[in-house]
Amino acid sequence: MNLRYKLFTAFLGLIIIPLFILGMIMFFVTYNSIEKKYSQQSEYSLKAISYSISSVFKDMDNVTDNGIATSVFHMALSADDPSKQDLTDAEQLSLNASQRNFRSLLYNHPSISYAFLYNFNGKGSSEIVSVFNKENFRTLPYDKFKGSELYQEVMKLNGVPKWLAPHEYPELTGTEAVFTQIRLVKELSFFQNIGILVVQIKNWEFESIFRNLKIGGTDQKVSFMLVNDDGMILLDPDRKLDGQDFRDFTTKDMTFKPGFQSFKTQFGGEKSILSVYHLKEYPWSLVSITSWDTLSHEVTVFARWFVVVMFLCLLGAVIFNLFFMNRITGGIAVIVRFMRRVEDGDLTTRVEEKGNDEMTLLAKGFNDLMDKINMLFNRVHVEQQRKNQAEMRVLQAQIKPHFLFNTLESINVLAVQNEGRKVSEMVYRLASILRISIQDKDEITLEEEVKHLRNYLDIQKFRFEDLFDYELEIPAELLNCGILKLTLQPLVENSIQHGFEGIGYKGLVSVKVWETQGNLILRIQDNGIGMTPSQLSMFQYMVNDTAEQKPEDKPGQGIHLERRGLGVRSVADRIRIEYGDRYGIFICASPGEGTIIQCVIPKYGQGEGHYAKSIIG
Repeated sequence: MNLRYKLFTAFLGLIIIPLFILGMIMFFVTYNSIEKKYSQQSEYSLKAISYSISSVFKDMDNVTDNGIATSVFHMALSADDPSKQDLTDAEQLSLNASQRNFRSLLYNHPSISYAFLYNFNGKGSSEIVSVFNKENFRTLPYDKFKGSELYQEVMKLNGVPKWLAPHEYPELTGTEAVFTQIRLVKELSFFQNIGILVVQIKNWEFESIFRNLKIGGTDQKVSFMLVNDDGMILLDPDRKLDGQDFRDFTTKDMTFKPGFQSFKTQFGGEKSILSVYHLKEYPWSLVSITSWDTLSHEVTVFARWFVVVMFLCLLGAVIFNLFFMNRITGGIAVIVRFMRRVEDGDLTTRVEEKGNDEMTLLAKGFNDLMDKINMLFNRVHVEQQRKNQAEMRVLQAQIKPHFLFNTLESINVLAVQNEGRKVSEMVYRLASILRISIQDKDEITLEEEVKHLRNYLDIQKFRFEDLFDYELEIPAELLNCGILKLTLQPLVENSIQHGFEGIGYKGLVSVKVWETQGNLILRIQDNGIGMTPSQLSMFQYMVNDTAEQKPEDKPGQGIHLERRGLGVRSVADRIRIEYGDRYGIFICASPGEGTIIQCVIPKYGQGEGHYAKSIIG
């Protein structure tokens, strides 16, 4: 991924996406808190409505209590002509003091719609005593009322008022949306049951209560209802759902239980919040239905603005990426391309410097850096050449006395044994070896190296006549190839001195040379005692002489240290120094199976440049 997309992705990942996630979290938190906050408000409102309704009922309870206490209802029930007990039609002069006071009290409560008494002692037309007349309303006969469950419930209450909501007992209260109080009337002297009072009140008070109480702002769509425990809608101020089953309009299976409950559901096909508060002393529940769309309108508007702002931010990011980021990333991309050319080895490349911003400073810094790198490369190249020449001289200086020491020791043994002919032959061959060794050049032809090796092997054959034989297989077309002098002889010497030590059979050293893939392969193979894996692991390139022997080395391993010492190690180090890490010596050996030393060098003519040298340069 290039820098442009990285910056654009970072802008999205670090700014746009976090803002979007934060906005969504805030939206959902606010969205959910609306329901919680509104539920709290609706609980307070419904409690206030219930308190107002209870106050209306208690006020009317006080009115009827006053009528019972002043014996107004007792006198109406025991009158000679009950049909003339209607206080709305009676003349003020014909009333006694208690009736006049009660009548004044009733007029102060104009919400009373209708009132009558069931007379337990009456017969015929005197069973029902009218206190306040009501047009077009026929009272339920006493015999039918007496056979209803409501009658039994009123008798059990023993004078405590019972309130009936609209549509609960239409045969008794009629079809109007009015509340009805029904209670037992007693004669106060002997506490004898003498009748039942039925009082209806108009719904003015309740309409005023529902009209004046609102939840939230005025723009919210809120409606209130009074529902009984069976789910029937008793009072709908809008007069639309009176008498219907509340559960028919909602998808939630709900029960009207004591306390407050609030939840979000569908009501009448519209998503709404339903808040339900059960009245403490009555079998009814107040329900508020609020449209969720009106509640969440502000949050929805906020979400829309948020989406618009996020879109503008994203659009700004794209424009910034297209017009401004291209200037930055384009300049960086140019420098990256030039850096890749430098990686490919082109140290002469330079970036064009134009403009006066930071990108120009970066290009100028790149060019200055390349100038310094070129200068350092030239200096390092010169120093490396000098170092390689010095190391080559040191390694060769280590090999010469090593070989001379072994050869002179052999001549000395032959001289002691009075082997004059052999001494003469060995001195002649040693002179040939020294003639090659002391030449002031590091490279010789493969033919000269093989001649040098043959002289060395003949000297060793004079010393150890029956110890080993040797074979040389060098194609004639490869004899003119260049090679570092003293490459084969130290490797063969290693096989003779250490590979054939203590063997009970005649050893064989085989030297083969061939060409493959532009390289020369020189293989020295013996059938000697071989090496163990631990001894093979001791062979290392470029190891100081001081590391030859460590305190923890076992005594039995000392004989094999030469394999990674002046002989094999010197040849390997010289090859690595001259040709690079792609070339060197590879050893394969196992105990009792002999050793194979394979040397890989580039093929080239003596004095010619070769590919390995160009790589090192």
